[in-house]
Formats: sequence, structure tokens, C-alpha cells
Amino acid sequence: MDNRYSFVGGKEGLWQVIDVRGIAGSSLELVKRVNVVNDAVAELPLDSSWVLQSFTSNIRYAMRDEVTALRAVQPVLNRSEAISAVLIPIKKTVQWWEMAQDERRAIFEEESHHTTVGLEYLPGVARRLLHCRDLGEPFDFLTWFEFAPEHTKDFDELLLRMRASKEWEYVEREVEVRLIRDGIL
Repeated sequence: MDNRYSFVGGKEGLWQVIDVRGIAGSSLELVKRVNVVNDAVAELPLDSSWVLQSFTSNIRYAMRDEVTALRAVQPVLNRSEAISAVLIPIKKTVQWWEMAQDERRAIFEEESHHTTVGLEYLPGVARRLLHCRDLGEPFDFLTWFEFAPEHTKDFDELLLRMRASKEWEYVEREVEVRLIRDGIL
């Protein structure tokens, strides 16, 4: 299966790191590059500081009409013009995980309008949600965003809106890793 992804922070990789910023809780160590590997990386490679393991999965909180709307406008990753990327690892609170799925869905969509807000920024800002809670990783989710530089302002606005939502009251750790595709700087 090709649903496993590892994000390796170190000295190698296609993506040059512009900034690593702790938004909530502890940050990740600042590195020069991030290598995105479509596989599980079992051991920390030489000259690397961290590895975040993850996997893609089914869409868990969206209803059929929301999934259909997302798929209609969600662009593929690795578009030539999408030279900017942001990796955002997130860990939710114990209170979040103690709620039933319908309670989390109510906060996620009915109060925070997560999907509706995200749709406003497509197709300019492509994204992939990856799961890592089930792997025993330090984060519950990794969100990978790619966009052309002219969509940076839109992406920043999307982040502000998400972080102002009810859902973000349940985030205990969040890191923002800003990147640019190799050879651009």
C-alpha cells in the first residue's frame, strides 16, 4: 500500500525550510530541508533531526455532499506552480478524543465550518490530511498544503480563520513548517 508518508526533517529533501514555528506547545527542531517519503521510514536517517510518520485514510468527519464538493475542486499535489508548502502537525487534547465522533463532527463542521471554509480556498491551496495518532506518533494529524506563491495571502487567511474556530480550542500542540521547493530560493 502506498498510503504511508514520512516527513524527514534534516539536511536532505526536495523542500527547503523557510521557518519552523511552534504555534501551540513545543515546536520541532529547525532543520534545513524536509524530505517527503511515500513510505514508512523506520529509522532516523543520518543528518536528520526528526521523522513524522503518517498515513492517508478515509475522510472521517465529512458527509457525502461535502466529500463530493471537495473532490470536485481539490487539485492534485505536486503541481509545477505550487512551489510553496506548509506542513502543520497537530495534536488534539484528551477532551477532544473523549468525545463521541458525532460530538467531534458537530464542533468540526457545524460550529467551526471546517469543510466550508476550506472549500473557499480551493483550488488555489491544495491539501492532504494525514493521520498519525494510531501510529503512536507525537501528533494526531499532519496537514500538508501546497500552493503557488500568489496564494500565500489566501493560505494565511485560511489559517487565521481555522485557528479562530471552536475546533482550535481543542488543539494542544501545533507546529507550522514553511517550505519552498528546491532550487527556488
